Amino acid sequence: MAEGALAGRGIVVTRPREQAATLSRAIEDAGGRPILFPTIEIEPPADPGPALEQLDRLDDFDLALFVSANAARMAFRLMAGRRPGRQWPEKLWVAGVGPGTAAALSDAGVAQVALPSGTTDSEGLLALPALAGARGKRVAIFRGAGGRSLLGDTLQERGAQVHYIECYVRVLGRSDPAILFDLWRRSSIAAVVISSGEGLANLLRLAGDAGSEYLRKTELFVAHERVSRQARQLGLDLIHVAGPTDAQMLGALVAYFGAPK
Repeated sequence: MAEGALAGRGIVVTRPREQAATLSRAIEDAGGRPILFPTIEIEPPADPGPALEQLDRLDDFDLALFVSANAARMAFRLMAGRRPGRQWPEKLWVAGVGPGTAAALSDAGVAQVALPSGTTDSEGLLALPALAGARGKRVAIFRGAGGRSLLGDTLQERGAQVHYIECYVRVLGRSDPAILFDLWRRSSIAAVVISSGEGLANLLRLAGDAGSEYLRKTELFVAHERVSRQARQLGLDLIHVAGPTDAQMLGALVAYFGAPK
């Protein structure tokens, strides 16, 4: 990565705090200035009982699917001390949505994790050969409360028995928008990184009408095409679809700001 390619530019990172460190360091290494502004906070469920009940039955499942790194981290946090003397079931096949999820699972002691070869989302998971023949399989989907239903709905259509293990909740970030307004007024924000539609909606909610006007004049780097569509529906036009990984996001930032203008 070209050193100094971001040349002191302020890049707003809206990811949850737990997911922002690697990208922030990469932005710094490229000469940029990361501005942490989490629009989503990750918290344990108010009532962990339903998730714990499912976690106590892990040996009953055939397949375990983790839809995010947060799902992996929060699931194992809930499990801590819950299965004394019992490790992750050896026969329980595991898939994660992408490299970040696999890394979180590896940190928790789960080394064998299947990953999509295409997109790092529910669609990518559904393309895995092991999920094509899911009829009769008992599938645990680890996710946050109220996550996308596509994965579970499709597996049920394929004949699987689907059980959701909702091990965290996403809440509106507590970031102070005054920080962004001050930086925008001083022309100190070059771009905003947005990882999800919910993150975008929360950013607009936190920033209000004044923030929306600033955003219309700011380069937005988003993780997925569906986030781009949502942004355009909200009247935002300076959009770049980078990809969901840290490397893809940084590569898009450097390619844009490092290119001759």
